[in-house]
Parts: sequence; structure tokens; C-alpha cells
Amino acid sequence: MKYIIVGLGNFGASLSQKLTAYGNEVIGIDERMDKVDLYKEKISHTICMDSTDETAVSGLPLEDTDIVIVAIGEDQGANIMTTALFKNLKVKRLISRAINSLHEKVLKAIGVDEIVHPEEETAERWGKKLSLNNVVDSFELNDDFSIIEATVPKEFINKTIKEVDFRRSYNLLVLTLIKKSEVESEIGKGITKKKIQDVPTPNLVLEEGDIIVLYGSNVNLKKFLKVCGADNE
Repeated sequence: MKYIIVGLGNFGASLSQKLTAYGNEVIGIDERMDKVDLYKEKISHTICMDSTDETAVSGLPLEDTDIVIVAIGEDQGANIMTTALFKNLKVKRLISRAINSLHEKVLKAIGVDEIVHPEEETAERWGKKLSLNNVVDSFELNDDFSIIEATVPKEFINKTIKEVDFRRSYNLLVLTLIKKSEVESEIGKGITKKKIQDVPTPNLVLEEGDIIVLYGSNVNLKKFLKVCGADNE
């Protein structure tokens, strides 16, 4: 997929790099040249641009872009103007960052497809990442249960899901597997692409570098990572 992300602050830059790492084409935009230079080797493309300038924005490959994300956080005025501009240009899907409840109401009035609150959402996920090593990503369903993405431990490489027996041994459910492959992007740059598999079968073999998506209680997830030597506690 192709993304345009406006605003390379902490949230925008992190999201841009993650999407690039997943094999997507990302155009990262910021009006600050130092930010553009900082991430030019980490994001597919970076552009120094005033995102409130209609002439400049109109020159972007909007028809080929699947999702536009306005990640500007410091300047609410610029965020709203940029969001309205992309909405008027009828992009396929528009996501914008809200700083407070009033800001969110304005964005809803503009008609964005989705609103993101990075201050709240990343705190939840980063808390899980920092407390449990080897976790690629996580989604906390409530105080007791979560879904996590974790790299397959060395002990399980070349074993089938049936042989590991996640349900009986750890009381965890395997939702799917994410496999990595090296591909060449449209600009000829080698990138690692991650492909989500279908519902896993018992005979699916776990390979080095695979990411396994697990559901279970936070207690059992932490026990699993600790037994596999992934948790330092």
C-alpha cells in the first residue's frame, strides 16, 4: 500500500518508519528540513513542504495513495487546515491526529475517516513492549487479556504449531503467523515485507524470523515469554 504521512514529529516519524519496514511505500512530509534530512534514509520518500499550500499538495500522487495521515501535533491550526485541504482533494482515506476533544470535534466536522490519539494509544502499546522483551507489537483488550506479536523463539524454530502445543502447554491461542520476505520496491530499493498468513494449521512449520500472533491472558503471555527466555525478569 501507499501512504502519505504529514508531520514527522515523534508519532509521524515512528509510524512512517514502521509502515516502510512492513514493505509499504511511504511519503513523509514536514516543513522542517532538519526532520526531512533526519529520516530520508529511514522512510521510502521524504519531502520538505508546507502542507497548507494547496498548489504544493495538489502536486502529490494523491490518486495512487491509499491512505493519508495528518500527524501534525504541535500546531492545531496547521493540522486542521491540512486535513481540510486533503479532504477537499478527495483522497481515498483520510486519518488525522486529534490533540483534545475540541480538536476532535472539528476533525469530525471536516469528515475525516478516522481519528487517532497517539498520546493515549502508543502509551498502551509501548508499555507492553518495554515490559516484555521480544514483543513486536501488542493490543490490550482489557486489564487481563491481550493480543501480542512476538518473534518465534529459537526453541521453536523448525517445529510445527502442533509440536509446540501452545494451547495445552501455555494456554494461549495462535491467531496467525506473519512471515518475512525480501522484495524490491518500485524505486529499486530492497525492503523486508511482512505477509500475514491465513488461520494457521497444526502442521504449519515455524521458521526463523517469523512473527507469531498470540491471544491469551497477560499472566500466561508473560509466562510464555519468560519460559522462552524472552523476558528478563
